[in-house]
Amino acid sequence: MAEPIYDAAVIGGGIAGCASAYYLARKGLKVILLEKGRIAGEQSGRNWGFVRHQGRDPRELPLMIACNRMWRDLEADLGADLEWRQGGLLYLAEDAARVASYEAWLEHARAFQLDGRLLSAREAAAIAPGMAGTWAGALYTPSDGQADPVKTTNAFADAARRLGAEVRTSCAVEAVETAGGAVTGLRAETGPVRAARVLVAAGVWTSRFLRPLGADLPQLYVRSSVLRTTPAPSPNLQPGVWCHGAGLRQRRDGSFNVAPGGSADFYVGPDAVRYFRAFWPNLRHGRHHISLMLGRESLEELGRVLGGAGALARRMKRDRVLAPKPNQRTLGRALAAFRKLFPAHAGLQIAESWAGMIEATPDDVPVLDAVPGVRGLAVATGFSGHGFGMGPIAGRVMAELIADGKPSLDLAEFRFDRFKTLAALVRDQSV
Repeated sequence: MAEPIYDAAVIGGGIAGCASAYYLARKGLKVILLEKGRIAGEQSGRNWGFVRHQGRDPRELPLMIACNRMWRDLEADLGADLEWRQGGLLYLAEDAARVASYEAWLEHARAFQLDGRLLSAREAAAIAPGMAGTWAGALYTPSDGQADPVKTTNAFADAARRLGAEVRTSCAVEAVETAGGAVTGLRAETGPVRAARVLVAAGVWTSRFLRPLGADLPQLYVRSSVLRTTPAPSPNLQPGVWCHGAGLRQRRDGSFNVAPGGSADFYVGPDAVRYFRAFWPNLRHGRHHISLMLGRESLEELGRVLGGAGALARRMKRDRVLAPKPNQRTLGRALAAFRKLFPAHAGLQIAESWAGMIEATPDDVPVLDAVPGVRGLAVATGFSGHGFGMGPIAGRVMAELIADGKPSLDLAEFRFDRFKTLAALVRDQSV
C-alpha cells in the first residue's frame, strides 16, 4: 500500500510543532506530525509555565501581544483545561540598578500600550501576600499569566487529531529529503513520508536536521533545572514571581514550581567551537548567569561529529525523551531563595525535580521563517527559554506561512539568515 502524500509534515511534538499542526489542520491541509518520543516530552513540558510580555525582547512584543489575546480563549478553542490563569507577573528589584533596567524595558512596553508598571516595595508586597525581604521596587504586568505546559501542548496535539491530523509518537525522523532544491518528504524510522512542505520544530535537534541540507543555523543549548514543592495548604499567590535567586509560580494544587532565577548550565562541545563567533557577545554578556560544563553531553556531541550522519539518528532513537539530570546544587540555592522570600512556606519539601535542554540563538530571539535555498522547508526554533508563552502564535504564523505563503504578522525580525549579518559584525569588532 502506497504511503499517502501529505500537504505538510511537522517534525517535533513540542508546543510550536503541535500548535503548527493544529492551525495547519484548521486550514484544511492534510498534516502529519512526527515526534521521536512523546508529546511535550522535552522542553515544552519542562518549562516554568509563564505566559508573559514582561521582559521580552522588543522584537517579540507584537507577536506576544497577539498571543496573549489567543491565550484568553485557548481553553475554549481547544476544548481542554490548560490551568490558564491571568494573574500577572512580578519581577522584584534588589537594587536601584535593577529598577533602572525595568524602567528601560518599560520604554519599549509603553510604545505598545502594555499595562506594565513599576511598583514600590509596599505595592509589590500587596500583590504577593506573605512575601518578605527588602526590595527597591518591582516591575508588574497584570495581563501576563501562566498555564500548565504539558496539558497545553497535549491539548494542541489532541485538537489537531480531531481535525484529521496524524500524530505519530515514538517515531524518529532520520532526515529531511529533497530533490531539485525542494522538499520531497522525510525519512522516518517507520519508513518514508512524502510531503510537499516540511516544518522543522525540533527544539535542540533542529540545527542538526538542517545542516545536511546546507542550511547552517547557529544554535546551542543550555540545561535549565526546575523543582516542584509539596502543596501549600491553600493556593493564594496569583502572579508569577521572579527575583535574582528564583523564579516561581504556584500551581492549582498549591504546590510551587521553583527554578534558579536566570542561571543555566552550558555544555561545551563541538558546536560551541563552530558557532563561537556568533555566540560570543551573548556569552560574554551573560557570563555571570551561565555555568560552563564538561560532561556526558559534551562527549555525546563529540561522538555525533565523529560518528557521521548516522550518529544523530542513533542518538535520537536511544534518547527518545531528552531528560538531563537536574542541577541539584542550583536547585538547592533556588529553594533557599524561595523559602527566604516566602517564609510561611519554608516547611514545603521538594516533591520532584527535573531539567530540560533549551535551544538558543545568538540573539535569544527565535527563528520563524522559510529556509533559504530549500523550497517547501520552514523552521520554528531558537525560542531561548521563553517559547512556551508564545507557542500558540508561533504555530499560527507558521501555518499561515506554510499554507498561504504570507503570515498575518511581520516576521522580518525572525528571519533565518539574520545571523550572517551578526557574524559579520562580530568579525568587524574583533579586528
